[in-house]
Amino acid sequence: MTFLQITSALNVLAGTFAAINAIFFRLPSAIGILIVSLLASLGLLGLDALWPSLHLTAELQRMVVAFDFSDALLEGMLGLLLFAGALHVKFSDLKAHWGIVMLMATMGVCLSTLVAGIGFSWITGAPLLIALVFGALISPTDPVAVLGVLRAAKLPKSLETKIAGESLFNDGVGYVVFLVLVGLAFPAAGAHGASFGDAALLFFREAFGGAVLGLALGWGTYRVMCEINDYSVEVLLTLALAFGGYQLALWLHVSAPIMAVCAGLLIGDEMTAHAMTQKTRDYVDAFWKLLDEILNAILFLMIGLEVFAIAFSIGAITAGLLAIGLSLLARWCAVIVPIMVLRPFRDFSQGIVPIMTWGGLKGGISVALALSLPESEFKPLILTVTYIVVLFSIIVQGLTVAPMARRVSDNPDPR
Repeated sequence: MTFLQITSALNVLAGTFAAINAIFFRLPSAIGILIVSLLASLGLLGLDALWPSLHLTAELQRMVVAFDFSDALLEGMLGLLLFAGALHVKFSDLKAHWGIVMLMATMGVCLSTLVAGIGFSWITGAPLLIALVFGALISPTDPVAVLGVLRAAKLPKSLETKIAGESLFNDGVGYVVFLVLVGLAFPAAGAHGASFGDAALLFFREAFGGAVLGLALGWGTYRVMCEINDYSVEVLLTLALAFGGYQLALWLHVSAPIMAVCAGLLIGDEMTAHAMTQKTRDYVDAFWKLLDEILNAILFLMIGLEVFAIAFSIGAITAGLLAIGLSLLARWCAVIVPIMVLRPFRDFSQGIVPIMTWGGLKGGISVALALSLPESEFKPLILTVTYIVVLFSIIVQGLTVAPMARRVSDNPDPR
């Protein structure tokens, strides 16, 4: 299939499944599309089991594998999704919670990687370094899923800013940690960072370089926008920044996700204050919200279709069910330790730990990272376990976090 045919098919399926969800299930759009997509996929698997002569599974598996989900997300959609998410998180709001956001996005991701990695090694018997790779890919919370849930939960502004900001940054940091650990665990695959010294240099170059590039490109785009008063041109400039900046970061081998977040934060803050008229701001906001919703729908559709690429077995399913609890434990550690570090200096509400733990949804980036792993005997197991954890996180946690958050945030964090 050509790129245009694949894009057309995904849009048709996303629109169809969105309509089915809106009519029959009435769940939040992205989660509903995932559920309908998953049910359709399982239905086709069941049909193929009843009539093997149809050869549906083999053909659909070939098509899903041929469409590289990992490249489509990590080298295309992710930049737009992160930029759109950051565009609507005001940097001025984020500054008040900078300490907890950065501690959770750095210390928290590292702690989560360690806990999940050690636990995965114990559950499956995988070598510790390979298990830590699993810990790194399952630790980032997916900003697409998280921001979608936040819109429905109607949380207090301070709590929403913490969750959204941490989710945007831990995505980029988690990706860098993953690249470092893959370089250490699979040196024969030609990955970067075959030694600890190389790994440290890679981490610094990816993280720091991505942030500098994002701020520089964002500032340059903002200065150009200050000289223009045409909403169509300014919308096009933000799109060029998201697309071009992400590809430039990939070419320069710096963190493209961190670039997208930093550029989006700067543009979102500065454009509101100085660079745009109210009419232009309305058009830019509406454009990116619509694009975010469309890409969100397609991403969750693709997650549901990826069931055809998963090699399920009793052992892998058992490990996946155990890993659900393991990932929640790792997430709890990533939340509680930074809060304990900062507790002598500021107050936190009782509700922040359960909300940020249960609301730390895993999503497409974890599946994409698992699919991008070099071929090894442990890749099918890691992919299956990751898929099970992601499905539980999006469907179960995603549908329950909003009512749970409303119950426990009666006395929200005043800061």
